Amino acid sequence: MIPQTFTAFYVDEHHNATVTEVKSTSLPDHEVSIQVHFSSLNYKDALSARGMNRVTKNYPHIPGIDAAGVVVEDRSGTFAPGDKVIVTGNDLGTNTFGGYGAFIRVPASWVVALPKELSLEQSMMIGTAGFTALYGIHRLKIEGINPDDGPILITGATGGVGSFAVFALSAMGYRVVAATRKTNQDQFLKNIGANSVLESEALTEVAKHPLLPRQWQGSIETVGGELLDAVLRQIQPKGAVACCGNVLGIEVSTNILPFILRGISLLGIDSAFCKRTIREQIWETASTLPFHKLPSNYYKKVPLSKLGTEIDLILQGKQTGRVVVEHAL
Repeated sequence: MIPQTFTAFYVDEHHNATVTEVKSTSLPDHEVSIQVHFSSLNYKDALSARGMNRVTKNYPHIPGIDAAGVVVEDRSGTFAPGDKVIVTGNDLGTNTFGGYGAFIRVPASWVVALPKELSLEQSMMIGTAGFTALYGIHRLKIEGINPDDGPILITGATGGVGSFAVFALSAMGYRVVAATRKTNQDQFLKNIGANSVLESEALTEVAKHPLLPRQWQGSIETVGGELLDAVLRQIQPKGAVACCGNVLGIEVSTNILPFILRGISLLGIDSAFCKRTIREQIWETASTLPFHKLPSNYYKKVPLSKLGTEIDLILQGKQTGRVVVEHAL
């Protein structure tokens, strides 16, 4: 049973956040009750916590689009008490109370069993950001892009999605080119698997010709805007770009020649509402990665009391790698 109150990072009607006790009766009436051990910090969480971009429509609210923990009760019978599970995406942490609370209550269809090879903490080091990266890689593979076909470009490479994409692609045998505007992070990117590092400006400060020299077979593109346009014009024939970010804006002005003369593909990555079968497949893929090869500074673990500082950092573009949020048990 869920206790009468639980600790949460609670955002009020005026978007002021405090760590406080919340009544369990405020949780929605869904089938699966979960005690959350870990969550993670994503850009979307920061927007929700600060009342930005209408990510969350109604407050008070508990953010946290990721949660990993142990089942307390499941009225659907899908899971048993004590089962270790993951919940990412869907509506968790956007308009349904999320993983920054010590307990959540969600539909059974949102819940995925934790692969045996993963710990709860590791799953939240991956979180939605890592899941999004792996979904992008999944889509590139469907397009037939293999390690021997050419290098893969990762934009926004020090961020949550980008950094995990660098690590995962390198572990899978791909040659990885990491692009970042954080010029002091070259060694960090090479430590997690990048073969080479570019400054982001080098990608956008190019001629406006419809086609540019062929550079990369594929890309995990996390930035959008003018950078996405520049990347599309430099992809090799039959290549593909998995697009999952809009830091530089939601609009992109480009031309059709890369698509009809080079046969490239632009792949939209929506990790929040992908099919359950794909979600389970991606988590199984995640469980096979060599996490022991990640440097110790790839992620940091913080309690709820330190979360506000980390939210400010991610909104300022100063986060590197991942942030795991740990609940006191």
